[in-house]
Amino acid sequence: MRSHFVSVPFAVVATLLLSSAAFAQIYGPASQGSRSPNDRKIAAAAPMPAYDPHDLSGVWYARGDGILNGGTWPNYTDNGMKLFQMNKPSAGPHGVPPALGNDPIGHCDPPGYPRNLELNERPFQIVQLPNEIWQIFEWTRANREIWMDGRKIPEDADPRWYGYAVGHWDGNTLVVHSADYNDKAWFDRLGHPRDENMTMDERIVHPDAVTLQDTMTITDPTVYSAPAVSKPWVFKLQLPKGVTELREEYCVPSEEESFNEDTRNRAGGTAKPVEVR
Repeated sequence: MRSHFVSVPFAVVATLLLSSAAFAQIYGPASQGSRSPNDRKIAAAAPMPAYDPHDLSGVWYARGDGILNGGTWPNYTDNGMKLFQMNKPSAGPHGVPPALGNDPIGHCDPPGYPRNLELNERPFQIVQLPNEIWQIFEWTRANREIWMDGRKIPEDADPRWYGYAVGHWDGNTLVVHSADYNDKAWFDRLGHPRDENMTMDERIVHPDAVTLQDTMTITDPTVYSAPAVSKPWVFKLQLPKGVTELREEYCVPSEEESFNEDTRNRAGGTAKPVEVR
């Protein structure tokens, strides 16, 4: 009898140890979408998850072609052109050295939505709760809430970096409407501006177990002459589902300032003179 009671706990412990090994930390793609050889091997051998068109949970990754994913930005309004001319991006035909630019992320301001979709090519995670959907972005660990309980966007909501989003299911399509964005974030590193009149409509579909598609329509009538419509973003589920993890990737102001002074500003010729004592 003694051996019987000893063997059962031992078997349980052994099972737990094996399970822990099987569910070791498996990270999603880092910058540029790279994964370690071991992560790729485990992902290739992972079982295909059960398919439910309303189950969007998991870690997702895509490489896009700008926020519109190859779509064309409409012309600026007069006001939009003034806003654009105040921006000094570090890329594109009007690009300047980063040390001379004024990109908000250069001082660790939040990138905002939808810029966080493509910034540094990082993944995001979707967590579904009974009354809301959370997007957790690897870069800056920012959170975006999509309320699914039938509420309307508050008329007196303060402008936000990530807006205020509400959604509902239209068949197998998740329809998301968002507004109350602030005017502090850019859409991209090219300096496309936005203001507080911006709204966004997204249609998100989940056509198979490992694919997510998001088509965005951005409307900002005081900045752009017409709505900007993206080509569909195609996100791929990072396997194994349920154990793939996001890295901790913060923009830390103290570290960013140190980088700016020691590297970025020196490269741009704006470094502070070294005091001689």
